[in-house]
Amino acid sequence: MASSRRAASLRIVSLAPSVTSILVALGARRNLIGVSKWCVDVADVRGLPRVGDCWRLEVNEVKKLRPTIVIGSVPYSPEVVAKLLELPAAFIATNPRSLADIEADIRLLAQITNHSAAAENLIRRMRRAFSRVAQQVRRAKTKPRVYCEAWPKPRIASPPWVGELVEIAGGRMVPAAGQRVTDEAVARAKPEVIVLAWAATGDRAKPGKALENPAWQNVPAIRNGRVIVVRDELLNTPGPPLMQGAVALVRAIHPELAAQK
Repeated sequence: MASSRRAASLRIVSLAPSVTSILVALGARRNLIGVSKWCVDVADVRGLPRVGDCWRLEVNEVKKLRPTIVIGSVPYSPEVVAKLLELPAAFIATNPRSLADIEADIRLLAQITNHSAAAENLIRRMRRAFSRVAQQVRRAKTKPRVYCEAWPKPRIASPPWVGELVEIAGGRMVPAAGQRVTDEAVARAKPEVIVLAWAATGDRAKPGKALENPAWQNVPAIRNGRVIVVRDELLNTPGPPLMQGAVALVRAIHPELAAQK
């Protein structure tokens, strides 16, 4: 009972879409009292105050909400964190790299909000979703090389968990995920599919930037016009949205299988 009362009194400001998506999926929506402007794209948090994010934040706006805990994610501005640490509230920043790390974050947030059973259900649901995708692509006759991009300038490959999703979706990520890469490195890797999921752009990444890149004109994906935009939130949000992201990757990597569903 004591843990339930403590959870009920939690007042959480979430500065990360991943945190918000997980908390809502766990059933902890009532604990949220403020969110970043990016959070509305991944969960139903309409009506909650928007307070900025881990890079740009008016800390006084957070203070007015009287949170008991503020939860963000890496990367963040050290200046913002320094100001948050002056508040009479705990501060936590998640830093997942892999699907296993994301499951650990789900369990951590569930422990904080007293939703441990819901966490295990969510993890099972995500694993089943990924398993269905893996089963679907077992019929694939090829395993294309895939370059997923999180940002074009500087050029940054999608996070490591996206590399895992690419494998689940029947592809092989090149070059290595989660790193800054050069045009030349991508060209040498010869991706057969290029997926653009530019952070904070929704579905507004620009395929023309890739198709017109002089350094990539001999890349198979460019020659065959296989440059696909996937909504940012579906790949860059380390939480429940990745279930949709895995499905979107199948459509990008193995459209012949997606069409058979």
